[in-house]
Amino acid sequence: MSRRQLEVTPDLLLRAYGAGVFPMAESRQSDRLYWLDPALRGVLPIDEGFHLPRRLRRTALSARFTVSADRDFMGVIRGCAEPAPGRMDTWINPQIESLFGALHERHAAHSVETWQDGRLVGGLYGVALGGAFFGESMFSRVTDASKVALVHLVARLRLCGFVLLDTQFLTTHLARFGALEIPKAEYKRRLADALEVPARWHAEMPGEVVAEEIRALREGG
Repeated sequence: MSRRQLEVTPDLLLRAYGAGVFPMAESRQSDRLYWLDPALRGVLPIDEGFHLPRRLRRTALSARFTVSADRDFMGVIRGCAEPAPGRMDTWINPQIESLFGALHERHAAHSVETWQDGRLVGGLYGVALGGAFFGESMFSRVTDASKVALVHLVARLRLCGFVLLDTQFLTTHLARFGALEIPKAEYKRRLADALEVPARWHAEMPGEVVAEEIRALREGG
């Protein structure tokens, strides 16, 4: 795209998400952003449609990980940008990092972190608008770290009144939790409804409250 892409601002980014459009870079080294509006959109139900594997439920409720929210947003986005097995490059370039860091400072972008022995080992981040949460990326440095972050995200979204969790694309990994693809027109309708919902993200929540919500999630085998 043209050099005007370098002028993308946090305000423009929020307007784009509100219209159902999101940015990606071609690679970590790329200095250009592309706007995507796919014909099929991935969504993860956060109501009865979310499926929580039995083993993962036990892990999420155990003391294996310490889970937090908004404690290290930039650490999470850097973790999502680092090379991983099967993915040596990423769509998260420095401009994406800077823009989302600015959104986080404005309380419009949030993260969930998983820790072991004081070390950040996994997490995810995304954008919150109205009752919609746009999941951007997740990473894991140890087994189940990102999956536990996702379970905690869903529990928090339910507790905070969110009604739509946008995953952008459908992956095999997300499908096991109940994610599905819907046509663009249906997604836009769901998004418009969700934007009218007065949900509010809360970073600080009592652990037992989140744990009770996780226990209430439907088992998926």
